[in-house]
Amino acid sequence: MEDKLDKKINSKLYEALMTKDDEKVLDICAGLTKGPLHTVTIHEDTVIHIATYHKKTDLVLQLLNMVPHCDSHKLTWQNSSGSTILHETGTNNRMVDAAREMLRRAPMLLNMINKEGETALFYAARHGKTKPFKFLHDEVTRANQGPDLKIFLVRDDKSTILHLAILSKNYWMAHEIATKHTFLMKEKDEDQMTPLQLLSCRELNLCPTNFFKRMIYKLIDPNIEDTSLMLYPLKRMRKQKFACHWAVELIKLLVEHDTSWEDTESRTSKVKAKFHQYGKMSSSPQQLEEIERAIRLPDTPLLLATRHRCKKVVEAILEKYPQAIEHIDQEGRNILHVAILYRNHEVFDFVVDQKYAKERLRGKIDNDGNTLLHMVGEEIDDVDKDLKGPALVLQENMLMFQKVKDVCTTLDEFKLNSKSKTAQQLFYENNNKRRTEAKEWMIESAKNYTVVAVLIATVAFTAEYTVPGGPNPETGEPILKQKPLFKFFSIADAMSLSAALTAVIMFLNVITSSYRFKDFEKSLVRKLNAGLTMLMVSVAMLMVAFAVTLILTISGGRKWTKITLYAISFLPVIVFIFTYLETERTIILTMIREPRRMLKRMRSWFWNDKPKPAVWYSGQPSPSAHRA
Repeated sequence: MEDKLDKKINSKLYEALMTKDDEKVLDICAGLTKGPLHTVTIHEDTVIHIATYHKKTDLVLQLLNMVPHCDSHKLTWQNSSGSTILHETGTNNRMVDAAREMLRRAPMLLNMINKEGETALFYAARHGKTKPFKFLHDEVTRANQGPDLKIFLVRDDKSTILHLAILSKNYWMAHEIATKHTFLMKEKDEDQMTPLQLLSCRELNLCPTNFFKRMIYKLIDPNIEDTSLMLYPLKRMRKQKFACHWAVELIKLLVEHDTSWEDTESRTSKVKAKFHQYGKMSSSPQQLEEIERAIRLPDTPLLLATRHRCKKVVEAILEKYPQAIEHIDQEGRNILHVAILYRNHEVFDFVVDQKYAKERLRGKIDNDGNTLLHMVGEEIDDVDKDLKGPALVLQENMLMFQKVKDVCTTLDEFKLNSKSKTAQQLFYENNNKRRTEAKEWMIESAKNYTVVAVLIATVAFTAEYTVPGGPNPETGEPILKQKPLFKFFSIADAMSLSAALTAVIMFLNVITSSYRFKDFEKSLVRKLNAGLTMLMVSVAMLMVAFAVTLILTISGGRKWTKITLYAISFLPVIVFIFTYLETERTIILTMIREPRRMLKRMRSWFWNDKPKPAVWYSGQPSPSAHRA
């Protein structure tokens, strides 16, 4: 009977807490033996626990006042996970006043740990809440110094408060911790990961990609405190910029104290470079077995940042310690090996552009005899990667192969790895299945697009011979021929028909292609994109023709009706243009950049003062010969 009564009371209490009915909560607690310390959940949370978690500061203060001073020690009650009411204040920024009152009533709460070995300070850092962290940190440092302080900074599993602040993405807090407790910067958790290694595993989005957002982003001050007058989108951008600003500062600070790149493998590979498949294997089975048995330790921040596309960490390390570029991991791979394997183009380009870096790294092989070119044939599955058609992925791999080939030495093309394969053999073997998938994908896409293009061409052809207003019965000429808009209709319809037929030709060309590997590098995807672009132009022109027809046949009456008609007619065209430009932005930018690069190359070739090859002058003496 008593158990039933408790369940009924708990139901009422829980419902009142969820519905924010503070008066009801206080009334129920007043009639309970334990008052606000009554456990209301199956996890042994008290009423104060739940009220604190739900950010009800006023209610928490009233509940605390209901506890007699002689029972203040009862405030140290822990729920099933070992968390006290002070731990719960660390889950939000509005409970600092409540935390202050809790510590005034029961100071021992500050030292209490939950079942994961976390104090309230550690708990606040784990949740990334700045205000309770600042308050609790001041309280802790005021009351504890020296060895006694470590209990608040390190958890049972060796994770430090700095590790948790980084994982919670509160980089300002992490920077504060690293500045005030410098020894934590080199501490490792149970997985042997330092704070910088954890940070290197995060990709930092430092600036919006949208042009207008980027302009606004630059004008925002990330360090302002009062954001009450800011619109919600601006608040989000300020928060993002604040996080990025302190992430960069944290990276600089941690890099300054990190020299993990000095602990490197030998530059001499365990596998000798081979240029043919004959003779004995360069590594004995026993050696390979020893390599496989070796304990796999976490990579250094330099290589982790390369793998996880955190370019800022790579830049900071190489700016502070340029010699770190020669670091090699346990598998004998340098930074370029890792950048290629994980398709990190930004880091690859950055390293290759560094002075002397290309010459120092390009000819190296890993423990399996893989050159940089071999790495293009390998690929790591990435769940976060954008989903693309297999043809586009294969094209990217082909372009990557050519890009790396331009960096490597000529001999790298002929080197065999430990499986006696050249880079090209490995690439073709690992991408052969994808080529089959890409062929099927392209044929299917081209067929579907062809059907749409033929339908548009049919409509455009029909519209050309059934002109708006109809023909003159006597002359056979269009009645509306003299109107200026009729010319727009004719041009738009003709362009739509022409573009649709051109698209059909391009798609048929794709369907009948041979689908060799080199075809995927440029020609096939270009043809498909060109056909798709012509199809989009055809649709756009058909929309224009429709809009003009509507205006020609219905226009008349008052001025406002004309304006409305114009707006309705051209709305589909405007929507189409914006959606198409957003979707095909990458293709359009590539089409714009390619001629620029060609012009830049030609200009550097013609106006460069460096001596040209003798063949350039077609038998005439070179300028340098004249100068001599």
